[in-house]
Amino acid sequence: MTKSRCVNNFSTMTKYLFLLLPLYFLACKSGDNGSGTTTPVAPVDTVGKFRNPLISPAPDPWVTYRDGFYYVMHTTGNNLRIYKTASMSRLGAARPVTVWTPPATGPNSRDIWAPELHHLNGKWYIYYAADNNGVDATHRMFVLENAAADPTTGTWTDRGQLNLPENRWAIDATVIQLNNQLFCAWSGWENDLGGSQQLYLCKLTNPYTAEGGRTRISSPELAWERQGFGVNEGPQFLVHANKVFVIYSASFCGTDQYALGQLAADTTASLTTASVWTKAQSPVFGPYASGTTYGVGHNSFFTSRDGRENWLLYHANAAPGQGCGDFRSARIQPFTWKTDGTPNFGTPVNLNDYLKRPSGE
Repeated sequence: MTKSRCVNNFSTMTKYLFLLLPLYFLACKSGDNGSGTTTPVAPVDTVGKFRNPLISPAPDPWVTYRDGFYYVMHTTGNNLRIYKTASMSRLGAARPVTVWTPPATGPNSRDIWAPELHHLNGKWYIYYAADNNGVDATHRMFVLENAAADPTTGTWTDRGQLNLPENRWAIDATVIQLNNQLFCAWSGWENDLGGSQQLYLCKLTNPYTAEGGRTRISSPELAWERQGFGVNEGPQFLVHANKVFVIYSASFCGTDQYALGQLAADTTASLTTASVWTKAQSPVFGPYASGTTYGVGHNSFFTSRDGRENWLLYHANAAPGQGCGDFRSARIQPFTWKTDGTPNFGTPVNLNDYLKRPSGE
């Protein structure tokens, strides 16, 4: 699933056994190492260059930029933390601020997965998935709100569950404001019985209120989306020229074949109409490319400080077979655009390779 879900780092075989259950499977996101801490990665620095990873463990990394700073989050499993840095290539030097810890019991008490931080309508919002005391079938999306200029300060107000249409199992929600309309995309089940994960989309009337029904925009129908079992998760919006893309993660995160896929639509299209979305028939990034990059996925995007470069933030394992656990580290690399207007993410970079720092750093 999207980020790695397996707080206890279930083996792939165990995962398959759960799939045989008639009611539902246990999705495992990963990232909960018990302490909720991340070990800073010692910076490997030369003049104007850096090497990945940035931080580890750091599954399901997310980044946004505002007022001269990048704000980064990732799955810890048991709290919500924000890193603040003026330089993404030096993220390992930042110290995270814990902004929220879950209650001891209740619908959002356990398995805190894939947080995202968004600035919408003048306020900050954190979207995160959580369940009721470790019962995976109860996973839903929740929202926090903060009016402070800096999201590492101020007070986070609990806006409760994001009541997505049909109130089914849901994780990995993301949002975009396009043509004066808020949209939310997420990974979910078709019904309450588990099975494969689909991508859905709906409108929002405000950052914490859904409107209308849900539209399924993608299912794991292609062979490369069904390694381990059928998974579409971790959707991320990306807009370029007159196109809006949803870049998503596919296949079970416990396999080395976890990779990124792509949906595309015109920015002027009715995005809640399934037929406007076109799926790339092959992975657009990954599944792996070297001895230090396996299971690439759950990405987000940022631009360099001077606005000249586009960068991809994602997680990956350094060795085969490491699955959905705390071996996943956060990595970045630049990407460009093809002549047809689609993104060209290139090949996952080897950890031994030096990269030029994002321009403007």
